[in-house]
This record gives sequence, structure tokens and C-alpha cells, in this order.
Amino acid sequence: MTLAAALIGLTACGTASAVVPAADAERVDGGTIVYAHQQEPQCLFGGWIEQAYISYQFLDNLVSLDDDGQVVPWLAESWEASDDGLTYTLALKDDVSFTDGTPVDAEAVAYNFDYWVAGGNSTAAVWLGGYYASAEAVDDLTVAIHLSQPYPRFLENLSQSYFGIQSQNALETRTDEENCEQPIGSGAFVVEEWNRGENVLLARNDDYTSAPANAKHTGAAYVDQIDWRFVADGVTRVSALRSGEADAIYDVPSLEWQGLEDEQWDLLKYVTPGRPQQISFNTSREPFSDESLRKAFIYSLDRESIVETIGHGVIPYEGNGSVSQATPGYSQAAADYYDYDPDEANRLLDEAGWADRDADGYRVKDGKTLDVVFPYNAGTIINADGAAIFQAVQEQAKATGFKVELIPVPPTETWAGKYAGPDSYDISAGYWTSVNAGILYITWRPSTEENPNFSNSAFYDDPELEALILEANSTTDVDAQNALYEQAQEYIAEHATAFGLYDRLSTLGVSPHLKDVWQENAQGGPTFYDAYFVE
Repeated sequence: MTLAAALIGLTACGTASAVVPAADAERVDGGTIVYAHQQEPQCLFGGWIEQAYISYQFLDNLVSLDDDGQVVPWLAESWEASDDGLTYTLALKDDVSFTDGTPVDAEAVAYNFDYWVAGGNSTAAVWLGGYYASAEAVDDLTVAIHLSQPYPRFLENLSQSYFGIQSQNALETRTDEENCEQPIGSGAFVVEEWNRGENVLLARNDDYTSAPANAKHTGAAYVDQIDWRFVADGVTRVSALRSGEADAIYDVPSLEWQGLEDEQWDLLKYVTPGRPQQISFNTSREPFSDESLRKAFIYSLDRESIVETIGHGVIPYEGNGSVSQATPGYSQAAADYYDYDPDEANRLLDEAGWADRDADGYRVKDGKTLDVVFPYNAGTIINADGAAIFQAVQEQAKATGFKVELIPVPPTETWAGKYAGPDSYDISAGYWTSVNAGILYITWRPSTEENPNFSNSAFYDDPELEALILEANSTTDVDAQNALYEQAQEYIAEHATAFGLYDRLSTLGVSPHLKDVWQENAQGGPTFYDAYFVE
């Protein structure tokens, strides 16, 4: 029986207030944290956020972000950029080893950069694409990263867990499957066992010496083990927390939030910077190659009301289709570009020749229904709250005559790339975490035959927009850079190529008996290195 099945019986349990420890409860070293996560990755490292969350526990990065969003040391203890901004030289901590006993040295770090861009990590590769030139070991503990053009946010981007450093020896001598199942890093935990479909057991690295500067302690982790379980159903995860089967859970359903708060469970919420949960229009084919129809669709939706109703005040509404409100360089003007205006939606549709309706109320033109194919990645990119929001979008769009065909795409089809090409959908939903508005280059860079961009889900190729984003990416003055990013967001809003719905959240529910669990500041993933039990 899988763990998820074993916990199904808990869903019938009633609510139970948390047993709060006394104020003078003492720390208990050791123990196993049982953590219920909602999604299982294909590998334990890689370019998906769910891989980044678990790999953060056993792969160290070169740098970390503190609570103020400032870059602080991790494996790199210091760094400097050349005057032309094309070389970053990092000094590594001494006497740090991977858990296979090999050294964390400049050669290993340089190897990781080349490994990423050669296909070892697709997300790291797109972040470095167009900027990374080479990496070299200057000496044992000094690595130089050479760029092809200035990239002032380079170090900041390296704080994301896609850039976790792995053992060069492991990558060179083991099979891809071995590295997939048990990646070797220098982190606070090691991968002990992966029981697919059930859990990953992470054991404490007793020799850990390389905590990030923003951690709460140094040395080895306090707990012996993390039992990282996969429990897809949100209600089941909440029941596991209430019953004591889990010490911490991820992705608290919005409907359960207030109840858990009232019951005195510890709740953590992180609004993910980067691209929010948004909808992109496929601009390469009808009907949304027509800008007026894109605008009509947006005007058809009372987006804020949808999110407030379904999100129960937990999920933040987001009008900006480019970056979330947690992102530096955010444009409120882009977020406010479109209000709910069904009269304007109807006017635009009439003007575009979609004046007639069929017996079901859908718009028709030349005998063709105004169909909108809307596949979404159910159970991976989109959780239950998101699916409910999309159903409300479908219903509201119907009032002005759009026939939205919602297609939940299961994980197997998502990984196979179904509904990924320009001929497979009319609108597409998704997010992309980031620590800054540089995500715009990834999601809006034109796609060419020589340099395809599969992340441009709108298939919108605009040299003017690309030039704005490129200029922003290489601008060193922060205010000037953010102003350019804002211009780009407003350009996207003006041409109605995407619109926002809600900000992606990373949420945790934690037992009061488990202390100092925190969310790292680059992507909001759970951090268990500092965590300990009290009694």
C-alpha cells in the first residue's frame, strides 16, 4: 500500500487543535521530520521547482539570499566582478567535501556550469543562455565565470536551487539514472533511499560544515532524518498534519487555511517572485492572433472576484501577466491595464465580426464557433485551487460568447510534451519562479530555428520587446533597470499577449513541536537544516 493510500482514512477525521508546547520547552536533538509534499519529481535534481525544493536539502549553492534579498555567502565565501561586468571571480570555502569524499573545489564548480549548459539542467541552461561563455579554475579554491555580455543579476540568479553544485566525480563516473536517484552534493542531508510513488528518505550529513550565511546555526543538522513523503491530495495532507502523521505539509489548500490558523498550527506563506500564474494567448493562430479578441477575452473576466472567492483571502490576486507583485521591478500599471468590462468585450467581438451567437450562446462567425482550447497541467503546475479558478474563467468567458474547452492534462502527458506546440492550444497557463524580472527574457525571448524558445508560450516574437528586456538585463543601475523592466511589462499588457490571475504561493503547515522551519528566499522552498523538535 502506498503512503497516500494509507492516509486516505485520515480524511474523515474532524479538526483537532494543535497541542502547543510550553514556552520553556527544550530542544530535542535527533528525530525524523515527516514531511508531506504534493508532487513527486522525475529526478531528485533538475529544472522543475519541485526538484529544486528537494535538492535544496542536499545540494549546496554558491550563494544564498537573505531576508532582504541580498546575496550572501554559501559555498562561495567572497566574490568580485570585473569592471566590464564580464567576469565573476568567486573564492570558495576551504575544506568542504561532497558526501562521496571528493573536494568541492574550483574544478568541480566550473564543471557544473558546463554540465548545466550542455543539457544537465534545462532551467539552469536557459538562465545562463545568451550570457554564459565559460568557467575556469584559477586555482584550487578560485573559480572565474566568464560572460559574453554584462549580467548584473548573475549572482542573484545563482541563489536558485537549480544551481545546486554536484560532485564532479559522481557526474562523470555514474549513470544518469544513478545521479537521478541519488544525487551527490555537499549539503546538510544525503539521499538515503527513494521509494518511488511513496517517499524519499534523507539522512543527516554528520560532517556538514558549509551552511549558508543566512542559516540559523552552523555544523550538522539537528534532526537525524527527513521522511519526504508524496501525498497528492491536499485534504489528506492536512488530515495527516492534524493527526500527527506528518510534522509539516506543503501546499495548504486555501479552504483549510483559516481552520488551521484557528487551531494554532504554524503556517508559512511565501509569494513566489517571477512569472505569476497567468494565461498566455497563442498569438500564432486564430482566434488570438487578433489582438482585439485577446482584449475581449480579458475584459470578459472579473478576475479579482474569481480569485478572492476561490482563494478565501489566502491566494493573492494578480493582474500583471508578466511578473508577480513580489518581484523587483514590478509594474502596477501593467497589473491595472484591464478591468472587468463585459460591455467592452461585447463591443470588440461585434466589431471583429463575431456578432452572431448559436443556440448555446457562443459566438459564431462564418459558421465557425469561437472555440478556445485551454489545456492545463493538472496535478503538476496547477493545484486544485488553480483548477477551480480556471473553471470560473470558463464560465465567465461563456457570458460574452467564448466557448472554452478546459482540458486537464495528467502528469504523464505533461512530461511527454502533449499540448506544448503552437498547434495544440489557444491559451496556456503557467508560472515560472524567479528572483527578479529577468524572467521576462526567458518567457518572452523570440523563438528562432537556430535558437528556439519553448518557454515563450504565447509564440510572440517582437524585436522591440526583446530589445527592452535585453537592455534591462545588462543595465547596472537598479532604478534604471527596473524602469526598463516596467516598460516591458506595460508593452506586454498593451498588446494583451498575457494576463495575470493570481500569484503562485509556496505554503507550509507545521506542527508547533517542530521549530525553525523556514522558507528559503529565492523560491520559497522548505528549509529543514535548522529545524528541531521540542518537548
